[in-house]
Order: sequence, then structure tokens, then C-alpha cells
Amino acid sequence: MAEAPVSYCTPLSTSFPSTASYHTGWSILPEEVIRNIERALQNGKLLEVIPVTRAVMERVSRTPVSIAVTGESGNGMSSFVNALRDIGHEEETSAPTGVVRTTQTRACYSSSLFPNVVLWDLPGMGATTQSFENYLDEMQFSQYDLFIIIASEQFSMNHVKLAKTLKGMGKRFYVVWTKLDRDLSTSVLSHTQTQKNIRENVQENLQWEGLRDPPIFLISNLDPLLHDFPKLRDTLQKDLSNIRYHAPLEALSQICENIVNDKVTDLKERIAKERFQDFLDIRDVDDLREVLEAYRLCFGIDDQSLHQVAHCMGKMAIEYRAITKSQDLRSLCSRDWKLKVMTCLVMTVILRLLSCASCLCRPITRCIRRMRQRRILKLVAEDTKTVLKKILEDSTIPA
Repeated sequence: MAEAPVSYCTPLSTSFPSTASYHTGWSILPEEVIRNIERALQNGKLLEVIPVTRAVMERVSRTPVSIAVTGESGNGMSSFVNALRDIGHEEETSAPTGVVRTTQTRACYSSSLFPNVVLWDLPGMGATTQSFENYLDEMQFSQYDLFIIIASEQFSMNHVKLAKTLKGMGKRFYVVWTKLDRDLSTSVLSHTQTQKNIRENVQENLQWEGLRDPPIFLISNLDPLLHDFPKLRDTLQKDLSNIRYHAPLEALSQICENIVNDKVTDLKERIAKERFQDFLDIRDVDDLREVLEAYRLCFGIDDQSLHQVAHCMGKMAIEYRAITKSQDLRSLCSRDWKLKVMTCLVMTVILRLLSCASCLCRPITRCIRRMRQRRILKLVAEDTKTVLKKILEDSTIPA
């Protein structure tokens, strides 16, 4: 089918990549990024992870997000586009509006209120004679990241069909009722009851098709400061951030987890061979406090390293220490029953007795020692993943 005509009303930067491919593109990170993170984690240098993740997030923050405004003709879609952009209908870059159908082709707009957002004003359903399926194809629904379904006067079956289709495509959408001012001025009911009735009507129509709890906003295109319009803006800003950062955060998190897991596998092999001195700077392998601190240093989550990371992220050190369980042996044992059993007084006495016994008992003491080491290693690795996750989340740029 031929591509729908497009009207470009406010020129956007030509350096912007395709909005259709950006999500999948960020699910696969550049090799250089992976190598830099791997080198940092292998050396236990979490501080060196920060500039790498920040560089990725800074690039991600400039990636365009496409929002489609759709619905039935005559519901005030173009007026909503102008209101969302906080510009008047008379301005040169405004979307054309009128009492007759004014949007016949897709048109895209930008706004300083939503940097790097492409706002698409789509022709309403009914503006042409094509079927619903052809409308979806011609308007290229697959390319948009978020949809705003515009309604007024009634929430029709076409609106419900749109919502059901978008849910099936895995797309996030809002329902926006745009002419609340007219409803409030003509209704004999109180303003509160009128708004309640409108909201419940939309919800009931959606629930008949198994669609529950999409965001519903009741607004007036004539005043972007009243009713649900401020809430709509806040919700949109949060969702734009989620849309941009979800894929790269997932990719970075998975990469970090894989690298930490590989490091754990390598250390477990050394533990099995009792080559503790190869990777732990300790004098007594049975001194678990010393062992714990050595593992924390090995993974870069010792107190000094966490303080440096927090300082670099502009956070208090206590925020990073609070999410770790392995700050000291006592607190770690209190949170992990397996380690608590391995380090209890009875087990310690048994281990000492076996150490003084004949050579026949040495395999038992060595087995217990390895079990302790593996358990501490596992718990420290889990804390490392938790700290890395916080570093990634703190690296995102607020809207």
C-alpha cells in the first residue's frame, strides 16, 4: 500500500535517526561500550562504569519519541495538539483547526515543552473512506511509540476498536476527552458528577473489551492549565522518559549482570582449586570477616569505593550502602540463613576440631571452607548487581 502523505509543519533536525528503529537499535549496544564496562567490572572499578553509562544515557536522552494523536474526525485533535504545545491557533506553526475537517494528511510538529518529541497529528477516522484496517496501515501505526486517543461528546466503538488494537500491538495509549468545558456548561449536573459520569462511561466501554485502567484525562483545549491537563503533561513527561530509557537500561543491566556472573564463575573455579591467594589479598582464609572485605574490594563495593561512586553520582554514600547486605559479616549472616548456619558457633567449633584432627578429616574442613567462600562470593555478587542497577538508574537524565 502506498505510504501516507506527510505534511512537515515545523522542521526537525536532520540529524535525528529514524524514530521507528531507535528502540531496537538501543537494545544492542556498541562493542566499545561493552568492552569498557567489562574491563571496569573485571578490575572491580565501578567508578569507571559511570562515565560509560552517562555517555550512553546522554545520547539516549536526545533520541526522538513519536507520539500519535488519533481519534474520530471533529473531536478536536488539532486543537489538542496546539494546546499541548501551548500555542495559539493563530500562530504560524500551529496545527490548522476549524469547524470542518482540516487534517487530511499526517502532519508532524515539535515543541520546546517536549524536546526531541515528534508529535503527529493524524487525520481522524472518517476523514477518508478507507476501512479501519487500511487506516491503521496508511497512518503507519507501527512507527509510533505512544498514542493519544482523542474523544468528545461520545466514546464510540471506533475509539474502543482503536484502544483494543493498540493494546494488541503492545503500544501505550491515553484517552483524552477534549471538550470538557462544553460538557460542564451544558450539563444540569454538578461539575464533579459530570466528570465522574464521563470517566465511568469511557471505562465501561473499554472494560467490555477487556481493556482496563488506561490513563484517562478530561481536559479543555481552551485552557491547558485547568482540569486534568497538568496531570496529563506530568504523566507524559514520565512516560517519555520510560520510553527512551527502558531499552538501553535493560541492555546495560543485562550486560553488567552477565559480566558479574562470568566473574563469579571464574572465582568459583579458583575456590574449587583452593587458589584463594590468586584473587584475595588475605592472610587467613578462615577469617570470614577478612574474606568478606576482600570480596567486596574485589568487586568494587567496599566502603571507600561506594563513597567514591556516590560522590560521582551526586548522591549521599548512605544511599548506596543502604542497598547492600554485605557491609559486615554480622549483618550479612542475619540476612542469609545459610551463611548463618555455616558461621554459627557450633560449626566454628566443629571446624576447629576437624582442623586439629587427623589427615582423614582435612577433606571435610576444606569442603566447609569452600562452601563458606562460595556463599560469601554469591552474596557479594548480588550486592554488586544491585549497586550497578542503581548506578544505571541514577545515570538517566531527568525530563
